[in-house]
Amino acid sequence: MVTISQRIERLPVTPMLWKVLFLTGIGWLFDAMDQGMVAGVMAAIGREWKLTPADLGMLGSASAVGMAIGAAIAGMAADRWGRRTVITFTLVLYGLASAASSIAANFSILLFMRFLTGLGLGGELPAASTLVSEFSPAKSRGRMVVLLESFWAWGWIVASLIAYLLIPVYGWRIGFLLGGIPALYAAYLRKGIPESPRYLEQKGHFQEADEIVSKMEQQAGLNKHKSTVNNKIKKKKKNITLAELWSKDYIRRTLVLWILWLGINFGYYGFVLWIPTLLVGKGFALVKGFEFTLIMSIAQLPGYYTAAYLIERIGRKVVLTSYLLGTAVSAYLFSQAASVTNVLVFGCLLYFFSLGAWGAVYAYTPEVYPTRVRGSGVGWAAAVGRIGAIAAPYIVGVVYQSKGKQVGFTYVFVMITVVFAVVAVVIALAGIETKGKALHEINEYK
Repeated sequence: MVTISQRIERLPVTPMLWKVLFLTGIGWLFDAMDQGMVAGVMAAIGREWKLTPADLGMLGSASAVGMAIGAAIAGMAADRWGRRTVITFTLVLYGLASAASSIAANFSILLFMRFLTGLGLGGELPAASTLVSEFSPAKSRGRMVVLLESFWAWGWIVASLIAYLLIPVYGWRIGFLLGGIPALYAAYLRKGIPESPRYLEQKGHFQEADEIVSKMEQQAGLNKHKSTVNNKIKKKKKNITLAELWSKDYIRRTLVLWILWLGINFGYYGFVLWIPTLLVGKGFALVKGFEFTLIMSIAQLPGYYTAAYLIERIGRKVVLTSYLLGTAVSAYLFSQAASVTNVLVFGCLLYFFSLGAWGAVYAYTPEVYPTRVRGSGVGWAAAVGRIGAIAAPYIVGVVYQSKGKQVGFTYVFVMITVVFAVVAVVIALAGIETKGKALHEINEYK
């Protein structure tokens, strides 16, 4: 007699898991398109509406405010009402708000639409990574979540193509429209995603969980195991609070994760939303800036796939630390770039390491907490991280404006270098290793 979680651990990667990964990843792709679109339209909107760098920083921060609130609320909602419900609702919200951004009549309305878009985007990402993590056995869990994150690269590439090919011709509104409408179709497709069996087991819905896992066992050609009803799980019905994440059982994990999410968000959104505009400031034409961004975005793919390969072989801490340090070094080299070749080479390295690190972050975070608090733990880490995403675009705009275009470019990337280096040191010294551990073995009943 075994539990639902133990039955999942004996499974290989089944067609159902691939289905969950793909349908969840499609939504992830459109989320990335939205963020990439902001980077692509900032320079175009700035010219059309005559916005200052500080105004553009507010545009980048508006969705991040929504993402922070959305992540905190959706994380707790996912623990209460289910992962599947949250990822469907948040994608619909994102799609509607993104499409509405395309018809914004002025800057204030656009900022509000970007806030609503962020609510959906911020709420979806933690719940989606939690769902894929809970469907996966330990031996492939890290790889599957990094592969989920790799859809971000494809979304960013599509956004870069739109910015390069369409925005110079049709204007910035086409970008938001093309990002929002397909996302609504992706939300419709998500009706076919089953709920997490581990979540259903935790909530006492054993028959429904058993049916899902039995289908996965059938797909794998394994004999069905009847699951026991775990009385410890049945007794754990109370709602999760923020204070519990800071209890003695989880304080170290929560502190490390909050620093990790805060730092990587600040560093990533500090450069990725600004790169086209910063390249224009260095003397490149707007279209040329979009072209460079497209090339650099392609470098995300090997970053993700190498991280997916290494994370199950050398562990989460080593991958996170090495990729964060790689990002720090790349940011510094990019700050010194003076030629087209240097911009492209160091920019590709910056995208390669930073997005590989992001893949590892999403794989690592759900593993740190047990099922009962996983959604809330991931959601609050993402929410705190968004403080960095809120602050970074604005701070970069202020630094860039105060120091001047040439010197400001260097200051911005040196600042980003320091942030990534500090986070790498924190993970190396205080992070816990979760490689090879089954989710039900991670303090499940604490």
